[in-house]
Amino acid sequence: MAVGMKQSLNLSQTLRMTPQLQQAIKLLQLSRMELETAIRRELDENPVLEETGDLQAEEAATPEEKVQGVEGDNAPADQDPQKQDEFDWEAYIDAQYKPTHTNMAGGSEEIMNYENLISASQSLYDHLMWQMSLSGFSEEEQLLGGILVSHIDDDGYIKVPLADVAAEENVNADDLESVLPFVQEFDPPGVGARDLQECLLIQAKHLQEDTKDLVHLIKNHLKDLEKKNYEGIAKAMNLELADVVEMCKIIYSMDPKPGRSFMPNDTHYVQPDVYVYKVGEEYMVSLNEDGLPRLRISNLYKSILKSGKEAPAGGKGKDGTQEYIQEKLRSAVWLIKSIHQRQRTIYKVTESIVRHQRDFFDKGPAFIKPMILRDIANDIGMHESTVSRVTTAKYVHTPRGIFELKYFFNSGISTSDGDALASESVKLKIKELVSAEDSRNPLSDQKIVDLLKKDGIQIARRTVAKYRDVLKILPSSKRKKFF
Repeated sequence: MAVGMKQSLNLSQTLRMTPQLQQAIKLLQLSRMELETAIRRELDENPVLEETGDLQAEEAATPEEKVQGVEGDNAPADQDPQKQDEFDWEAYIDAQYKPTHTNMAGGSEEIMNYENLISASQSLYDHLMWQMSLSGFSEEEQLLGGILVSHIDDDGYIKVPLADVAAEENVNADDLESVLPFVQEFDPPGVGARDLQECLLIQAKHLQEDTKDLVHLIKNHLKDLEKKNYEGIAKAMNLELADVVEMCKIIYSMDPKPGRSFMPNDTHYVQPDVYVYKVGEEYMVSLNEDGLPRLRISNLYKSILKSGKEAPAGGKGKDGTQEYIQEKLRSAVWLIKSIHQRQRTIYKVTESIVRHQRDFFDKGPAFIKPMILRDIANDIGMHESTVSRVTTAKYVHTPRGIFELKYFFNSGISTSDGDALASESVKLKIKELVSAEDSRNPLSDQKIVDLLKKDGIQIARRTVAKYRDVLKILPSSKRKKFF
């Protein structure tokens, strides 16, 4: 044995993310709409999967039960592999894909209800181009006007410098400049402006009364107007404060974003993933399964696999058909397992939240408690990252309203009696204080700190400012109203 020979052993552990595990994690963090889209896509791509909507016809079975017998050797011994070719495909297709017919004679089939049809809303671009077609422009002016209209954004502004527009469209910048005033005469008033000042000036031209002082104010004192420094404006313009206030009222009535009335409706309707009902003195949790496709393994493909067990050459079948179906089958089973696991996790997390936040459900948002991810993770025996994924973009319908699950997780603020108050409760108190303030003498951040201190809430002024920004509440100087 050689002397001095050294032998080293390096041990290391690595976590390898299999594609199946990656899919399970991805499904866990998807929103309800994204999950439905992913399931529909998998239904289109995986022929082994099929959707079932009749819950009474099919008992709920585990993914293992649904695939039982496919990979085992429990096919009948006398089964003839050649009978696979005798399957009545035409009858199967006719049964599964019946076309919907419209009975023009007034039969029982579904007929289009024209009352349910609505016209598409007109875009700002269409509205402006329609006006241009009626404005008597020459062919060249229509070309230049169309270029300008195409560069008007959703707010009604032309943010791109005309020199850059001219270079991009290979036209003369001076020609664009000469046509722009005509475009700025279009409805809605203020459209085609290049900045806020020009937008307000265009709208001022539409006023019937004398606008000399109003135009001067817009051109020279917008900064003071933003700060609501009416006294400074009155002194600089040598006008009475009451006259300045009246002009400011007119400016405030103008639309700083004239194109927004043509913007599409961005209202989003939230469909909860889980419901919390109060039954007697207890709260019950129920998953929302409506709209989610219910999946099962196709019996047709299970039969094909079973018949292939007795096929020659290891049961591979012709042209690798058996291997293809087995691969799709494994993918389908894992998808079903992952969806079930996702739903069970949402259920367990919601149950734990209800236990931890009982005061919220009984008394309202003001009584929400400080809670972190670890509290729920320890309660249900899962990792914090799992709880984080399952509470993001998931919504719960409660007797107190609809909330995102992550709403219930918030830090604590110390109180004078040694307890902790949830940050969400503090935000709610700040909102209540501001809503009840005198608009002519709004509460400063320091004043809010002092008022909270009287309620036993210890909080710094910078924290109040941060919460105020989150609540989209302006500083006191901008909340002050003079009229």
